[in-house]
Amino acid sequence: MIRRKLVDANCCLMLLCTVVLVGTTRAAAQAINDGASVIRAMHTRYERSWYHSVTFEQKSTTYNPDGSTKVETWHEAALLPGKLRIDFGAPAEGNGAVLDGGTAYFFKNGQQSSTRPFRNLLLVLGFDVYGQPPETTLAELQQEGIDTTKFHEDTWEDKPAYVVGAAKGDLKSKQFWIDQERLLFVRLVQPAKEDASKLEDIRFADYRPAGQAVIAARVEVHRDGKLVFSEDYSDIRVDPKLDPSTFDPKQFNSTHWEKE
Repeated sequence: MIRRKLVDANCCLMLLCTVVLVGTTRAAAQAINDGASVIRAMHTRYERSWYHSVTFEQKSTTYNPDGSTKVETWHEAALLPGKLRIDFGAPAEGNGAVLDGGTAYFFKNGQQSSTRPFRNLLLVLGFDVYGQPPETTLAELQQEGIDTTKFHEDTWEDKPAYVVGAAKGDLKSKQFWIDQERLLFVRLVQPAKEDASKLEDIRFADYRPAGQAVIAARVEVHRDGKLVFSEDYSDIRVDPKLDPSTFDPKQFNSTHWEKE
């Protein structure tokens, strides 16, 4: 009799736990109903596992209107959140860019050639979002013209997706798409910087394990429905020790992670 009561009690406890778990899962799913909740969910999912730095070699391919292609090798390093350095070609040539704090510094032949305000939304949505406070990410998105109150659900590559910045059916407003299951950034739609009358559709693909997290090893840029540029990453290194001076524009020629 006592044994039966214990069994019944255990069954009730398991049933209660199941009900609580289902209720919690449903509540979490229901809580994602706008851009702010999407960003918070992304941060919560990966904040303890996402890497703090990464380097990789990048095959950059430009697809010209005449059907020809131009292939270059770039070298990139990121110190997260917010810092990115790109060397266009061999680092010794001194051509590249440093992005830091919403400003881009460009270099040609070892000399700083220009500087301008610039925030890389791919860095924000593909990397920074997992490590910095959600409020910081939301402020940056709003500064870049994304209305985080606009939200709907859609499908991307046969998988459910959250869309922030546009109503359903709107593919002209500045917006980003997040894979619902993995809470990973997969798409950014925005006016092309060179010509605002044209739409730029940027996609993160080929997600691969990177340390305890992941990285999209391929990026595609489509313009008016045509592939115009792609990036393919190799020699990906997660959490390497990077000297902060690597991202200092004043020390662009004197420091480089491949020498460290």
